[in-house]
Amino acid sequence: MAIFTSVVYQNEHLAESSTDVNAIVRVTCAEAGVAGQTGVGDVGEIVIVDTSASMGLVNMQAAKDAAMVAVDTIVDGTFFAIIAGNHRAYLAYPRVTSGPGMVRMTPQTRSDAKQAIAGFRSDGGTAMGSWLLLADSLFSSIPSLAGKHAILLTDGENHNESVQQLDAAIRQCLGKFQVDCRGIGIEWQVSEIRKIATALLGTVDMIPSPKDLPGVFRDLISRSMGRGVPDAHLRVWVPQGATTLFVRQVSPTVEDLTSRGQPIDALTKGYPTGAWGDESRDFHVSVRLEAKAVGTEQLAARVQLATGTAILTQGLVKAKWSSDPSLSTRINEEVAHYTGQTELATAIQEGLAARSQGDDRTATQKLGRAAQLAEQTGNKEASTRLSKVVDITDAATGKVTMKKSISRADEMALDTASTKTTRIKG
Repeated sequence: MAIFTSVVYQNEHLAESSTDVNAIVRVTCAEAGVAGQTGVGDVGEIVIVDTSASMGLVNMQAAKDAAMVAVDTIVDGTFFAIIAGNHRAYLAYPRVTSGPGMVRMTPQTRSDAKQAIAGFRSDGGTAMGSWLLLADSLFSSIPSLAGKHAILLTDGENHNESVQQLDAAIRQCLGKFQVDCRGIGIEWQVSEIRKIATALLGTVDMIPSPKDLPGVFRDLISRSMGRGVPDAHLRVWVPQGATTLFVRQVSPTVEDLTSRGQPIDALTKGYPTGAWGDESRDFHVSVRLEAKAVGTEQLAARVQLATGTAILTQGLVKAKWSSDPSLSTRINEEVAHYTGQTELATAIQEGLAARSQGDDRTATQKLGRAAQLAEQTGNKEASTRLSKVVDITDAATGKVTMKKSISRADEMALDTASTKTTRIKG
C-alpha cells in the first residue's frame, strides 16, 4: 500500500498589515506498487508512433525498435494498444473495428503487437489531434481503467490540421489520460508538443539521436508501470475571505496548476497531479489573507493529497503576525529557491521566443536574466545549456551576448529543459 508524507517549508511570520503567505509543500510517495496490481483498478498503456513521410528510413526503424521495446516493458495484464499516426490515426494493434479497442498484455498479444509494429512504413502528413482523439476513444472503450497513460513520438510539425483542431482535441482529452511526448530530430516545434504534454499532465523532451529511442521508451514505460497510484489531486483549503493566488508544481518540473483548480466546496479546490510512483514532488502555494492584528495566529491553508475522497497526507500552512522585523523579514530558503527556478523557466522561454521573432535585444536581456538565475539557484544543467546559446560574460550580473551561430538542436534542448528544476542541496 502506498505511503504518502508531506513537509511544509515556509516563514509563517508576517509583518503588521502584510497579507501574503508563501509555502513549499513537499509530498513524497513510497511503496506505490506496480500499476494495475494494487487493487485500485486496471491500467491502460498506448504507444503512439509518428509514421509520417518525414520520419524516413532511419527514424522509422528506430521508432519501430523503440515501440517493440515499449511492448516488451509493459507488464502482463495491462491493457494496451498501438497507434500509427500520420495525417490520420490508425489503430495498428489490436486490429478491431468495434467493441473494446485495447487488449490485455500476454505473451501472445505481445508477439502479435510486435509483428504489427514491424509493418510500419513512413508515409503521409501529421495530424496529432487525430492521434489523441483515437487514444481517447480506445481508453474509453475499457470502462475498468483507473490509470491511463500514453507515449507520443513525433518528428515534425502538425501540418495537416489547424491549431484550432489540435486545441479542440486536447480539450476533449483533458483529465482523461496522461501523455508523455517526445520529439526526435530538430524539425518539430517545442511549443506545440509542450502544449499537449502540459495539458495532459505529461512531460516533453528532445531525443537528438535515433539510437537513443529504445532506451527512452523503456524508461518511460518502466516509470509508468511503477505508478501504482493511478490518480491523485492536490486539495487546497483556505479560510473564509482568503484568496489562493497560485498553486504550482515546482519540482521536478515547473507546472502552473492554478487555472486547473476545480471547486470541491466553498473553501477548497482540487488540482490534478496525475498518477504517482515512488517519488517526491514540491508544490508552491501562495495565499492572500485578510490582515490581522499583531499577535494573531491563523491557519492560512490546508494542503492535502487525495484519491477520490480519501486523504493520503496533508501539510498545514500557517500565519503569525509579528512586530519583530527579524522574524517577518526572513525569506524561507526553499520558497526563494523555487521562486527563482520558476522565473528561470519563464526567462528562457521568453528569451527564445524573442530570438525567433528577430528581437535580439529582448532575447539577450531575458537569457541574461536566465543565466543569472541559473547561477543563483545552482541549476548547473540550465547554465550548461544556456552557454551553448549565449556567451556568458558574468553570470552573477546576467551579462551575456548572443552567439553568432546557434544550432537548432542546442536551442531546442534549452527550451525543452527549461521547466526542469533542481532542489537545494542539503
